Amino acid sequence: MDKLSRFIVWICKKFNREQVEKIIQGLLDALKDPNSALNSKDRFKEEHPHYREFHVDPNEPLPEKPDSKKKRNTTK
Repeated sequence: MDKLSRFIVWICKKFNREQVEKIIQGLLDALKDPNSALNSKDRFKEEHPHYREFHVDPNEPLPEKPDSKKKRNTTK
């Protein structure tokens, strides 16, 4: 039995039917409200699905610092 199943059994043993229904309704309300103090554990992942999915630049970094003293050809 996994943790969630054990938690459900524990709730059913500790509370009567009316209290369990209130708990369920309270959890649903908290999950629907985006400004709720109780946020889902994966809310950040839901809001930012591509977080940490990035690509590495295939070009190598510059071997040395570019010469900043060289003037570019500019037209006036």
